[in-house]
Amino acid sequence: MPSLKDLKTRINSVKSTQKITSAMKMVAAAKLRRAQEAAEQGRPYADRMRQVIASLAAKSDGSNGPALLVGNGKSDTHLLVVMSADRGLCGGFNGSITRQTRNEVSRLQSEGKTVKLLMVGRKSADALRRDLGDLYIDRLEGIQGTSVSFADAGSIGKTIRDGFEAGDFDICTVIYNRFVSAITQEVTLTRLIPAEVGSGEADSADDASTVNYDYEPEEDELLASLLPRNISTQVYNALLESSASELAARMTAMDNATRNAGDLIDRLTLVYNRSRQATITKELIEIISGAEAV
Repeated sequence: MPSLKDLKTRINSVKSTQKITSAMKMVAAAKLRRAQEAAEQGRPYADRMRQVIASLAAKSDGSNGPALLVGNGKSDTHLLVVMSADRGLCGGFNGSITRQTRNEVSRLQSEGKTVKLLMVGRKSADALRRDLGDLYIDRLEGIQGTSVSFADAGSIGKTIRDGFEAGDFDICTVIYNRFVSAITQEVTLTRLIPAEVGSGEADSADDASTVNYDYEPEEDELLASLLPRNISTQVYNALLESSASELAARMTAMDNATRNAGDLIDRLTLVYNRSRQATITKELIEIISGAEAV
């Protein structure tokens, strides 16, 4: 049975932890609104980019289309761009990305494919380093945060395009958490090369590929200009979604931790009061017994 001093020390320790988790929850909640708005406002741009490319691809010569659109004719080497957080304390956010990456790597390797990993964020990179570290081509940190920059997305996009042009891989897919709500984040895989077209949310309502446009200059020339920008746009959209998902997961995790700390404080306080009452009762009995003996 712990002493009263030990119980009091533990209660104070849990109260200090509760203050920290409560502060982290409020900070994450304050940042979440801005990140959520950025993610939601970025979705129409990414969807419309897919629709425009789908429309151009439908009118261009598919046999001689740009490699970023139709691929290089091979599927032997896959590049997975894995987006996780630089910090922890955000529930299952990083764990879900890590598990999905392991599963995807195992699936591709079982099919005889060669896999390479471009790690964006520290947590999944650290978690997978022991088993899959030899597959890393690079790891980037400090990109995701409260303000995601399109310049960072452009830099990642350039790295992907340069690797594809150099023949380092044949297919590129990005793995990230898509923001659904404050309590729900969905692990999503989006193919960047060859371009994944015609999969936007607005396709069913307003599909650009069903509208007849006359393009100037020619479709192939426009595709050659838009496809590199499409990669940067899709990467930027994934970064925005991942940033909002991280903050939502952290807010939910810290809220749960704060409530759990409160429950633990209540239980420890009950044990402390019972122990103190038992000690007082024991002392009173000793005093009364001593007085009666005299």
